Order: sequence, then structure tokens, then C-alpha cells
Amino acid sequence: MKLNYKVFAVVFFIGNLCFSQIQKEINPPENIKSVVFKSSNEGDQFPIVRRGEKFTLTFDDLYADEKDYYYSIEHCNYDWTPSILLKSQFLQGIDDQRIITYENSLATIQPYTNYTLTLPNQQTNFRVTGNYILKITDNAGKVIFSRRFIIYKDAVSVGITPKTSRDFNNISKMQRLEFVINAPDYELVNPQQEVKVAIMQNSNFDRMIMGIKPQFISGRQLIYKYNKETSFEGGNEYFWFDTKEIRVSNNSVARVNLTNRYNHYLFTNRIRKNDEYTYNPDINGDFYIRTIDGTDQNPNREADYSFIRFSLEYDNTIGLDKIYVYGKFNNYALTEENLLKLNSKTKTLDAAILLKQGFYNYKFVKLREDGTIDLNFISGSHWETENNYTILVYYREFGENYDSVIGVGSTSSVNISN
Repeated sequence: MKLNYKVFAVVFFIGNLCFSQIQKEINPPENIKSVVFKSSNEGDQFPIVRRGEKFTLTFDDLYADEKDYYYSIEHCNYDWTPSILLKSQFLQGIDDQRIITYENSLATIQPYTNYTLTLPNQQTNFRVTGNYILKITDNAGKVIFSRRFIIYKDAVSVGITPKTSRDFNNISKMQRLEFVINAPDYELVNPQQEVKVAIMQNSNFDRMIMGIKPQFISGRQLIYKYNKETSFEGGNEYFWFDTKEIRVSNNSVARVNLTNRYNHYLFTNRIRKNDEYTYNPDINGDFYIRTIDGTDQNPNREADYSFIRFSLEYDNTIGLDKIYVYGKFNNYALTEENLLKLNSKTKTLDAAILLKQGFYNYKFVKLREDGTIDLNFISGSHWETENNYTILVYYREFGENYDSVIGVGSTSSVNISN
């Protein structure tokens, strides 16, 4: 009996440890490209939607063999660990369904099959708000990739005011958020413990602050006016390129050639970390698939692929540092594909990445020895930079066993004040 008890205890401990593991996004293999997962809300780089609103996932399979793909959905807590809800408690209908909307590319050099999934649909709807994970699997049940999304309700409002830093040492590069959660018609019981917020810069999960508690509670208002705890580095505006006209060069593309694929050679980018800030409108790291070369005006199936040849000037301040091309086009991942390598002939750092026609933002980032990312080593950081900020309000209602999302606020630092 003692042995059985010990075995049970070990199994329970391991099972509980696995069950509580943070659900990070899984990025796809090299044959899966152009993953676009968002709603119709402008500025969102992943779906943040009210319950009942539709959102869409599209992606390409470069094998172009019309393979079967399936989708499944998991509900998560505030910290992205799996919640204890059963699927029947958070889903109305069923998941583990095949994606039935797909079409092959039309008149492209690179063949591919484009898949589209819209949620909610006739098979799958959502009962509760909160954090969710969408997993795409093959017919053997293997997860090919996954993406996060958030469903919320408008129970509270969030007023946000972007401010410059109060820290004199960082005043030139930091942006600070003051915000108020208003709940005039919604009773928040024990808000110091049960209300949680997540603050995101540019819809990037790598740029998120969590665990901030209200400084003051005034009636039905929760007030957050921190000096450092709600601050982000402003960074710099992203570089961009546009390949909607795949055969011609433009302001960002130095030249184009065609071998077995199109090749777009971008102008060499400068190291900007010591430059003064210059306003240059961007889409905060995002990308849009688009083409003017097709006949049906359907970029999902008519846009072609090309190798984008990135180039960054090299100097001794970079040394042997690992520098990567960074953007939403590959979900801000640092992989061998987007690692820059020294070109001894041109004295530049280069990378070639196969990307679908469209408008893209990108920047160059450094991977530190401790595994963290220095976003501004190449581009520098400025308080004037335009960034989008999103604040998510979570609340575990009395008697509930999951974290609901009861409000969302957003703002742009273009309105920043002292």
C-alpha cells in the first residue's frame, strides 16, 4: 500500500505540473507560411474579440497537396496555464473538426494550398470569455502550430493616458501608461486580489506586463498611476518593404531578379541606435498580404512568394552578436532562417526569407547571451515613437473557477503627454 501511495503521489504531482504549464504558441514548420490570425479590428495582430464576433485564420501549405488539417481549442487562465473547464463548459458545439475551406494557388511560381478557418462557425461557438489557444493539427493528431486569442465582454471600461517617463535617466526612451478601470454597473468583489490586468505593446506577447495591482480604489474606479511598473521602452519605428508589384523595384526594394523564384534585394539598412528620432509611419511590426498582379483580386490564392534579401550594415559594435530579422511575419520568433550572417564581400549582415507578396514591417534585434531579446540594440529607443497599447482586464467572479475578460482598452502613444 505504501508503494502504491507513493506511485500515486508521484503521478499526481507530475500530472499537476504538466497541467499547469504555460501554453506558449507553437510556430509552424517550414512548409507552413503566411499565418494570418486576426479579427476585423484595426491594429490587432491577433484576435481580441467580443463574444459572438467572428475572426479568421488563414495559412499556406507550400507542399500544395491539399492535406487535411484540423483545429482544436483550449481555454486558459489569466497566466496562460490551462483552465480546469471542460470543453462542454467553454464551447458550444464541438471542435476537432477538419478545415474544409481551402483552395490552390492560381498562376504562381510557388505552388501552395491556402486554408481558411472562420470562428465562431456552425460547429464551434464560445460560451465564456477568457484566454484561448487555437491548435492546428494533422490527421495523426500532431500539433502543426498554435495561436492565442482572447474573447471578452464589455462589463467595464478602461481609460488610458500615455505619459512620458518620470525617471530622468530614462526620459528620452521610455513611455508610461496611466489608466483607470471604470465599473459603474459591475460590482467588483475584492478587486485587489480578483482583478488582474495584462498590458501589451503592439499586440506582441513578448512585450507584456502582468501582475500589476490597482494603486487606489475610489468608489467603482480602480486607479493605476505607477511611475516605473507600467513603463515600456518606446523603441523606434519599424523598417518596411512592399512587394505587391512583384516584378518591379520601389522605395524599399533596390532590385528584383527571377531565377527559380523571385528575389527582392532590399536597400541596406543603417544602424540607428545613435540617431535622432525621425517620424516614419508604420504598422507596428505587422504585415498585410496583397498583390496587384492577380486577376480575381484574391491575394490569398494569387499572391506569389519571393526570397526577401535583408541587409544590415556591419560595424565593430555588433561584433559576433546574434542579430535577427524580427516581425509578425514569423510571429516574432528567432530562428535559423531569420538569423543574419556576415557577407565578407559586401561587409553587411544578410538573410534571405521566403515571404508572400505584401506590405511588411520588420526590425533587427539582438539575442543576448542570457537568452533575452534586446529589441533596440540596432534601432535605438525614443519616447516619441508611435506604439499601440492594449490593456486586458481579467476577473474571477465569486464562485467561478476561471478567469473571465471583462473589458479591453486601447490607445496610441501618438497622444503622449508630459
